[in-house]
Amino acid sequence: MSGKWKLRLRLWAVTFAMFVIVFIFIAIILTLLRIRTGVFTWLGFSLVIIFIQYLIGPTIVKYSMNVRPLSENESPKIRGMVEELSAKAGIPTPEIGISEVNFPNAFAYGRTKNSGHIALTSPIINLLDDDELKAVIGHEIGHIKHSDMAITTIVSALPMICYYVAMSFLYSRRDNDNAGAMIIVGIIGFIIYFIGQLVVLSVSRIREYYADEASVEFGNKPSSLVSGLYKLSYGAANTDEKVIKDVSKNRAFFANDIDNCERDVACFKEIDFDHDGKISDEDLRKFYDSNITKGSDNFTEILSTHPDSLKRARRLAELQFEN
Repeated sequence: MSGKWKLRLRLWAVTFAMFVIVFIFIAIILTLLRIRTGVFTWLGFSLVIIFIQYLIGPTIVKYSMNVRPLSENESPKIRGMVEELSAKAGIPTPEIGISEVNFPNAFAYGRTKNSGHIALTSPIINLLDDDELKAVIGHEIGHIKHSDMAITTIVSALPMICYYVAMSFLYSRRDNDNAGAMIIVGIIGFIIYFIGQLVVLSVSRIREYYADEASVEFGNKPSSLVSGLYKLSYGAANTDEKVIKDVSKNRAFFANDIDNCERDVACFKEIDFDHDGKISDEDLRKFYDSNITKGSDNFTEILSTHPDSLKRARRLAELQFEN
């Protein structure tokens, strides 16, 4: 894919920037508290935490999302789609699983493209037609091809380190000469955590655009992917709130942002011109020719794990009608 190097450059640039921020934060702690322990000792401790999260991250996702392996005789259609798309992507066929959670979606996880996993939740199989399902699976294959799951795991860990450090300093005993310095460290830690979270969300949104493009590169129609995202948003919007809340911590992994599903449904309805509950080639063409650009304000999008749904659809329409 022509723009893949840009994705890698962005992801590694953000990772490097986050490491620099944490390094500076640790240096501030040591300076304010007059601790003689070398800054590289603290940084090394942070790297150990990140490495552990990198190793166990896929296992945590697997068990938190109740994923079981797809058996050899189960759903040959899905297995065939994954094998075909993996071959087009030039990666080993990922492990395929079924996530026993009661709302429609799909997600990819793993450490590298050689150890990727794809999971489909049970309801997605009967909700999407074959073209839509294949396009959504292609999107997840794109994540594995780009190995962006591992980078996201690493980048996500860095703000959390700052958060726990901030908490420990703010709520530790202050009956000593360093009380003021400890409060300052805690406040700085929370500020860096907040900035870091915004960076993580930005990385998450960027990688979604590239995964969408990858699905098209693997031969799926953009309209099928937009239609699939429309149905997934509708399915999540009609799911019990407790179910959504239980898996919300993993929302960055899903094909769409389940926390904004109702807003996304409203947005997709704007381009469902024949009101049939799906996005056809004709619907996408009308949207492409229209002045509709986005469905949410900038602040809402900044706090989202996924791009604005109509901006995402606009990018896909451009891929279908400009190439």
